[in-house]
Amino acid sequence: MKTLILNGSPRVHGDTVSLIERLTQSLEGEYRIVDAYRCNIAPCIDCRYCWKNSGCAIKDEMQEIYSYIEDCDNVVIASPIYFSELTGKLLDLGSRLQTYYSSKFIRKEQTTMTPKKGAVILVGGGSGKLEKPYETACMLMHHMNCTNIHEVVCSFNTDKVPASQDKKALEEVDEIAGFFNGENK
Repeated sequence: MKTLILNGSPRVHGDTVSLIERLTQSLEGEYRIVDAYRCNIAPCIDCRYCWKNSGCAIKDEMQEIYSYIEDCDNVVIASPIYFSELTGKLLDLGSRLQTYYSSKFIRKEQTTMTPKKGAVILVGGGSGKLEKPYETACMLMHHMNCTNIHEVVCSFNTDKVPASQDKKALEEVDEIAGFFNGENK
């Protein structure tokens, strides 16, 4: 089993990362964490290369990520919520999924991508709203052929209680591991 984890947090030891670490402790198989703030991935520039070709004209770390996306079994999008949305760097990375959109809707190709399970982990310093970032994350996961998405996990009020001490969020992260590991459908 292969799991791709897209980390949208700028903080190396922040609340989002603490929940990712909790997930990886119980996750079976291999996993790859892509740190949106520390990887060499440029945003889509709307050059429309993918309107006629598979892949992307921009040659950077995303080329390796495309291969992993196409073969993995699970995808996690984990992000703090900034201005009621996923972080900007994570959206930059997500914009590069345009090639999959173009494949399906412009080039009218059938996907050969492995169907996947997906999960979303959201973290916020206040009481926040999760609808918009969750909707965005689900849209990105659909482009990666996630056909079964787990209920969203969120840890709010991390300005008062760190996510690493949020019992409900920790239990829900454990449920994601079980969902991916096939323990609960």
